[in-house]
Amino acid sequence: QVQLVESGGGLVQAGGSLRLSCAASGRTFSTNTMGWFRRAPGKEREFVAAISWRLGRTRYADSVKGRFTISRDNAKNTVDLQMNSLKTEDTAVYYCAARASLATTTANHEYDSWGQGTQVTVSS
Repeated sequence: QVQLVESGGGLVQAGGSLRLSCAASGRTFSTNTMGWFRRAPGKEREFVAAISWRLGRTRYADSVKGRFTISRDNAKNTVDLQMNSLKTEDTAVYYCAARASLATTTANHEYDSWGQGTQVTVSS
């Protein structure tokens, strides 16, 4: 199994930026896709972005396209999420996830490992 630890959350004003990082350890050789999800208060967890570990192919939710960028550092086993032009509706707990399969799927249940989450709060 892969262990995931998120960092970088915090409080930021609307229009600002934050960078989240996810450190992977354990059976990282079995991981082919990494993703970021988020859960806003009173809502279900939703897909934000995903990246294939080897080829670097990316996929984004429509709500974050052009504002968020997902990237990976294979040598450090980390995946980052750069969030720019933040909006109050981006407020949520952000989770890092990993899966063995290659496809950058948006479905929660298709990810095998999850981090504990990091809070992002965007104030108006």
